[in-house]
Amino acid sequence: MSAILIADNSAEAISQIEAIVAQSELLVLVAGCAEELFSLVESSEVSVVILDVGFDDNRGLALYQQLAEIDQHLPVVVVASKANSRQAIEATRLGALDYLVKPPDEHELQRAITRALQIRRFAREPITLNPDSPEDEEGDSMIGQCSSMQDVYKSIGLVARQNVAVLIRGESGTGKELVARAIFQFGNRSDTPFMAINCAAIPDALLESELFGHEKGSFTGADRQRIGKFEQCDNGTLFLDEIGDMSMVLQGKLLRVLQDQSFERVGGNQTIKTNVRVLSATHRDLEEMVKSGQFRGDLFYRLNGYTIELPPLRKRDGDLIYLLEHFRISANMELGKSVSRFSPDAIERLSRYDWPGNVRELQSVIRRAVLQTTGKVVIPDFLPVLGLRDDKQKVFLPAENIATLKTEIESLVQQKIQSGEKNIYDSVIERIELELITQVLQVTEGNQVEAASILGITRTTLRSKIKKLGIQISRSVATQAEFADEAVDSSTTDQV
Repeated sequence: MSAILIADNSAEAISQIEAIVAQSELLVLVAGCAEELFSLVESSEVSVVILDVGFDDNRGLALYQQLAEIDQHLPVVVVASKANSRQAIEATRLGALDYLVKPPDEHELQRAITRALQIRRFAREPITLNPDSPEDEEGDSMIGQCSSMQDVYKSIGLVARQNVAVLIRGESGTGKELVARAIFQFGNRSDTPFMAINCAAIPDALLESELFGHEKGSFTGADRQRIGKFEQCDNGTLFLDEIGDMSMVLQGKLLRVLQDQSFERVGGNQTIKTNVRVLSATHRDLEEMVKSGQFRGDLFYRLNGYTIELPPLRKRDGDLIYLLEHFRISANMELGKSVSRFSPDAIERLSRYDWPGNVRELQSVIRRAVLQTTGKVVIPDFLPVLGLRDDKQKVFLPAENIATLKTEIESLVQQKIQSGEKNIYDSVIERIELELITQVLQVTEGNQVEAASILGITRTTLRSKIKKLGIQISRSVATQAEFADEAVDSSTTDQV
């Protein structure tokens, strides 16, 4: 049986924590000194330690470091008699799961215990997926096994050694620059310069100078001659990102370079010959822009010598898990962390998000999650708030049901007022809670962890309300996350 170990020298504090912890029906152990603390951790199935900073002559944080040496996967909740910012920062830096001020809030402590039990359980399971470490970042890494990404790889191989212009298309954040770099590295110009420029990030007046250079005195502030990217990239490859944001004037100048590989610097009259392979990318619909007169058709056909279409992350079936592991390893290396995995319910939460920012957004989310994770396992609590997919975010009630519920509530209120009943607030709120919780549980397919997160209440509070309101839950499609909380409240058995 899993146990919670309380390490505190205050009998009153121990009683307060025991009263809260008792609701979980877990075995409660109490350590009176450091030796007893270590002995119980080594000899018992301790799943979480609640450690007072003042324990054993104010040695709490020092003892925490020793606990980590005994069992680095043991979750520890640090408590303190009063708030202390330095202690909170130090406890978190050392890896404590949470830092609470005594007497701890019941819901906060239960939430911390629930998280600890999840982390403890997942940390004991063997890792089934262990992708290659991203230590070799030459040209960055492209991760993906789905059929659409296999088509991308084949396209790269097909055009890499051909001296044709390539237009890389896809939503923002799908990795268009990575594809451009891959084309360069696998091509026959890999030992020549590669330069990238974002056409949307630079004002038109400066973009022209960036691309073609300028002569001294050609405009205010031009105090010296400047060599542009086309000259710097002679015999190499130039990647023009967000080409759809280029002005019509610059589009005409770019067209000339693509046609005869010549141009003049801004303010100059000397024609400069160059030999540059141009790769371009956009998330815009260039065909529609051509029809509306926003993009030159002749330039579009020049850029579109070959097209590579990058799929959005939401359509890359099966790739999410590979990307999660890759970015987890990268974040660990960057942040000096040792997060070992994602819990099944965290993966399920991530898989139900549409990722409008695609791989770039995923990388940012994983980095933040790894940074916030205080144990070895990323659970949903460490993830930022993410919207569910539309198919999981439909309106809870059809219009006719909303009207029926409204009528029922109005009737209930009138009935109780006319009968002279007191405290009608509770009964009306219960009726609304019944509908709300039932509908949220239907949306989450019985996943109480996710339902509690959507409702903004603790898992313990949700289970209490489910029992009080008599809500029945089908577990036929509930995820593994549901069973992570059995240790927290094994007395409640959901209806099948």
